[in-house]
Amino acid sequence: MVKKRFSALAVLVGLTGWLLAGCGGFLGEAFKGSGEKQVLNLVEKAEPINLDTAKLIDDSSVKIATNVLEGLMRLGPENRPEPGMAADFPKISKDKKTYTFKLRDAKWSDGRPVTAHDFEYAWKRALNPKTKSAYAFILYPIEGAEEYHTGKGSAEDVGVKALDDKTLRVRLKEPIPYFLSLTSFITYSPQRKDIVEKYGDEYAKDADKMVYNGPFVMSEWSHQNSYQFSKNGKYWDRKNVHLDEVNVRIVPDAEEAMGMYVSNQADVVMLNNDLIDAFKDTKEFVTANSGTIYFLRFNTNFSIFANKKIRQAFSLSVDREELIAKGLKDDVPAGGMVPPLVMGYEGYFRDHAKEYVKHDPEKAKGLLQEGMKELGIDTLPDIELLVYDDDRKLIALTLKEQLQKTLGVKIRINPLPQKQKFEMEEQGKFHLTFVRWTGDYNDPMTFLDMWHSKNALNFGGWSNGRYDELIERSRENPDFKKREKDLIQAEKILVEEAGAAPLYYEKEAYLQKTYVKNLVRHPVGAKYTLKWVRIEGKP
Repeated sequence: MVKKRFSALAVLVGLTGWLLAGCGGFLGEAFKGSGEKQVLNLVEKAEPINLDTAKLIDDSSVKIATNVLEGLMRLGPENRPEPGMAADFPKISKDKKTYTFKLRDAKWSDGRPVTAHDFEYAWKRALNPKTKSAYAFILYPIEGAEEYHTGKGSAEDVGVKALDDKTLRVRLKEPIPYFLSLTSFITYSPQRKDIVEKYGDEYAKDADKMVYNGPFVMSEWSHQNSYQFSKNGKYWDRKNVHLDEVNVRIVPDAEEAMGMYVSNQADVVMLNNDLIDAFKDTKEFVTANSGTIYFLRFNTNFSIFANKKIRQAFSLSVDREELIAKGLKDDVPAGGMVPPLVMGYEGYFRDHAKEYVKHDPEKAKGLLQEGMKELGIDTLPDIELLVYDDDRKLIALTLKEQLQKTLGVKIRINPLPQKQKFEMEEQGKFHLTFVRWTGDYNDPMTFLDMWHSKNALNFGGWSNGRYDELIERSRENPDFKKREKDLIQAEKILVEEAGAAPLYYEKEAYLQKTYVKNLVRHPVGAKYTLKWVRIEGKP
């Protein structure tokens, strides 16, 4: 099939015509009710890598898993944790270290009951060193979790215990303010031991190789092409799930996705930045606050990036304002790693922390020369920059131009599908990589602890002893005010030493058909929840 491409102008003309001709005909219509099938059509940029909650890491997989699985808590419409598999909020001990959850009567998609044992199994499986979970660290607040994962303790010492089928007791190392939010994150979901063992290495790699306890089941999965959700008839709160079916096409190209929206093949589409001004005053224009940052990750095992001054030179060579001016529109230049919407001790973390880096080409040139002298080299090697194989390649082109102009370095852009890009990063097969990171929960730690030297997500191998000390202390510090000061200091070290080069904080804009109601978007964790969506007044 020939792939159709739409220029920005063609999309603008076609969509404007649709808005003018179509809106008046259905905005006032009433909800058509259960007599008509409720179907939502979406597009996503990338193929999910893995739906195994002990192993998944990418944004695409998190979005899917959050809608087909459910943990003890889930993020509600107000982005606060609310009971999911838990029948109510947990009982918390006076020292705030022990949480006791009572499970509701809930079933898996095959009719088997969801039990506390499914949670204990799933969490300990993610922590098992043999599982090689990149996200095991998110369970470290639990007593004995880090020790078990790092081979210094046993599964029996981990502070999660199914007291019976309906009661789960969790013991933390120290009180933390965001533990309930953690239990809504996908790694804290339950798993069925019999299903995991039945499929082995193939578990959760196809729609029929797992079971589901969330609002939807994944009914079809055509790899690299599309997937489909269907309403889970066994879900405990199915009466509040309106959608019968969700069809998702994988479309990396932003213009093709816009074309599908214009032709009514998609009900929601992320808006390309060059079209924001054209549609920001229409009824279909929707914005979403995002706890997302883009940054450059250096591989410190690659010759020149082991040198701090050269990394700093690269970071200072980036003109973040120019990146925004060349098409990012509402995004915000980043001088730190924690986005503005992330909460701190009192108010937002960013309100208390500084922006630690900005464009300074002359200083960058000086640091480059000093770094090259320290390494005893006269010329820089060619650099490969890994990027996403979609419209974000255009941002990479601007980065390439800036780095070449200031530093004289030759940059080769290597656009890759998300799965292949991640695999190369995980294996350390990169020089420099362009990364998008969304927080898992609403706390600065979700943006900072992945740079700890022992974190499995620290693919570039950057290491700083003082940084590690501050992160470790912040994980367990019950003095939340002092904890924030430590995290501010940690972020300062990370950015000023160019462990990474922050680029910009993301803001998102969408076009969404007016008949799509109650699509809940989250600034952290999964980007959206479909549980409450309904189709109302579709022509």
